[in-house]
Amino acid sequence: MEHYEVVEEALLYIEENLNQPLSLGSVSNTFHMSKYYFHRLFSAIMGSSLNQYILARRLNKSVELIRINDLSLTDIALQLNFGTPSSYSRAFKKQYGLSPNSLRKNGEMITVSDIPPVIKRPIKNINGDIVTDFTLTDFHSIQLSGIVFEVDIATSDYKEKIRAHSNMLVESVDEAISSPCYVIYSNCQPNSTKFKALVGVPYSIKVELPNFFTVKLGPLFCAKFTYTGDLLDIGDVLIHDFARFLIISRQEAEDAEIELVQVFEDIHNLDSAYHVFVPIKKLPIDLG
Repeated sequence: MEHYEVVEEALLYIEENLNQPLSLGSVSNTFHMSKYYFHRLFSAIMGSSLNQYILARRLNKSVELIRINDLSLTDIALQLNFGTPSSYSRAFKKQYGLSPNSLRKNGEMITVSDIPPVIKRPIKNINGDIVTDFTLTDFHSIQLSGIVFEVDIATSDYKEKIRAHSNMLVESVDEAISSPCYVIYSNCQPNSTKFKALVGVPYSIKVELPNFFTVKLGPLFCAKFTYTGDLLDIGDVLIHDFARFLIISRQEAEDAEIELVQVFEDIHNLDSAYHVFVPIKKLPIDLG
């Protein structure tokens, strides 16, 4: 199995055994891996330790069980292996900001989450650390035409907004044109949840929209990562990957207006593999 398939299988195994005493040893043994290697693999792919993930999924399951009135909170705590009702209540309040009892009494809205997707990307081993594969590269200047719009990640519909504008651009590009698609994210205001998103292609196109733009991007020195899947599924994953990259590589983030650039090989297939370029400082060692 590929490394991401192992983790996908592990997530299913965990979900089916939340009422069992799960541990790093029991889960890693299921996949015939050493605890040490499985821990590093799981943490690198999911961005959290196995124990943290199991706790989060048990708390998530307990939200469903709380809505079943014939189950006491003590029953739920024991059923999901929390040890004691008090430890369950403390963990629940830390996760959701209210007690299990308050949820049952007041009917607060807490969304039960599905098993998270495993973001596919290549990995490599650097001195015993498993990290998402990366390269240091120059992003050369390029002229782009497309659509620019503002997004606020504090709103619930920001992903739909990005998808909708991306689809607008796709529909504006002739099927006969074979071109990469560039999605550029840049800061609008410091310490703000708002940012600009630009979706463009390296062609002169006409889009009948007020948000049409033509811009020259680059040059930039970047860390390059490769992912497969939905263009909006990588948010927290990329943050984790980039933070680990900075530690492992001893590089420094660039204080640039451009936050990151996603490059899809085919404008007509935005669910394909894509590259992410994150600006970093060019250190003396990189100048050679």
